[in-house]
Amino acid sequence: MSQLLIPSRSTVVRSVRLCGVLLCFIASCLAVNITGSVTNKTLDKPSAGDDVVLLKLSEGMQEAARTKADGQGKFTLAIPDDSGQHLVRVTHQGVNYFKPAPAGTTSVQVDVYDASKQVQGVSGRADIIRVQADGGQMQVTELFVLQNASKPPRTQMSDKSFEFTLPQGAVVEGSLAAGPGGMPVNSAPVPTGDKNHYAYVFPIRPGETKFQVGYHLPYTGSFSFLPQASTPMDDIVVMLPKSMQFKGAADFAAGGEEKGLSIFVAHNIAAGRQLSFSVSGTGQIPRDAQDADVNGEGQQSASGAAGAPGQGPGGGLGRPEETPDPLHAYRWWIIGGLAAALVLGAIVVVNQKPRTAAISATNTSAAIAPSIKPLPGIRSRNLLDAMKEELFQLETDRLEGKISDADYQQAKAALDVTIRRAIARTKA
Repeated sequence: MSQLLIPSRSTVVRSVRLCGVLLCFIASCLAVNITGSVTNKTLDKPSAGDDVVLLKLSEGMQEAARTKADGQGKFTLAIPDDSGQHLVRVTHQGVNYFKPAPAGTTSVQVDVYDASKQVQGVSGRADIIRVQADGGQMQVTELFVLQNASKPPRTQMSDKSFEFTLPQGAVVEGSLAAGPGGMPVNSAPVPTGDKNHYAYVFPIRPGETKFQVGYHLPYTGSFSFLPQASTPMDDIVVMLPKSMQFKGAADFAAGGEEKGLSIFVAHNIAAGRQLSFSVSGTGQIPRDAQDADVNGEGQQSASGAAGAPGQGPGGGLGRPEETPDPLHAYRWWIIGGLAAALVLGAIVVVNQKPRTAAISATNTSAAIAPSIKPLPGIRSRNLLDAMKEELFQLETDRLEGKISDADYQQAKAALDVTIRRAIARTKA
């Protein structure tokens, strides 16, 4: 009979160790590293010690890897594969900066800026107030456009990065914010404790930042506004249906009409200065004005109306055929935000739930998703991209614990429906 050979204990240990080494080698071969560097653009030198996180988008913004930038601002992030979409997040002085890392990306460069509570060079480009009223209620969408031209460039960030006031009795329905070159994300304004006074806890990075808030208030046929700029503002613009009447101080000049909208503008408003104007009558934003603006046709019609300076949209902000109309750059915000505000208002009436001055960001996203879809003329692919960005922000909020599971499920369900419809329209 043949003798059964039993390996010694030392042989087994060596075999196990060899298998472990082989497994580690195979894993290292399959792993994909993303290398990169972080540059402090305020100091124009590498940014050392910043937290660097790799987020895996295919798994709901789950953290895939984490490290710190070394003394030269360089970092390496190991990921299990390179088949998914990722995002690199760098946190510098409490402010997050993002860089997309699509499938196959092996290197990224992230720019960050030093942050301060107050930054010289932050000013307002425009405060655009869009009004409509009917049925005892006034709907208002207000867009603030800020420019951070600080030198050296810095990010303004605090619990009151940007402050503003709303009219007496205003109930906030939804709010959006977007940094330079970014898509709109939910950012709810926070009451400061002073009456009708709010603030955004949102970084104002170098470049252009936009804040948009939608609100409603009771309306008995007329209403007086007392806007007060917390920062110097180039232009305060009021837009309302032609069927409504506008009465303002000498600061406001008529800016002409476009697509059934009357436009009034006040220029060069100093910080802290309070203006006044009133509106009366009723009227709805015309549907053709929404369709034309979303399609970008409004600028063409404005060209015909601007036969002389001061007759185009914005009242002397510039003839569209000679220089770009500043309002044209904000049309998507004005129209999109108005639609969101209207849908949010409908949700309030149907649900009959008490609202606070600042609603949750999740309710905003749930309303925005269905509100954009019915507007004709929006290209499905652009809508799909926008909804993906909104989904990305929603996942970020969940990851950071900013929303409850119930709110997350409600908002995600609305976004999923809109994304599926956009995909179907793209394939059609």
